[in-house]
Amino acid sequence: MSSPLIAAALWVIAASVVAFLPMRRQFAPGLVLLGLAPVLIVWIGMVHGWLWALIGLGGFISMFRRPLWYLARKAVGRV
Repeated sequence: MSSPLIAAALWVIAASVVAFLPMRRQFAPGLVLLGLAPVLIVWIGMVHGWLWALIGLGGFISMFRRPLWYLARKAVGRV
């Protein structure tokens, strides 16, 4: 297995562990995971191609749909 896929698998495990934390403790590690995701997706895309990057993007959006929805509403000014 390639390095980007191992890193992505570890990212998924870390995101699952963070999901088990109480809400007040999810904020800091969740922000780190949110920031690392685009880097991992681009890395996967560079090594394995755009199709796998799109699949990774779909998984990322699926896991972080609520925080992304909140950030999008906040950016538009509808919080």
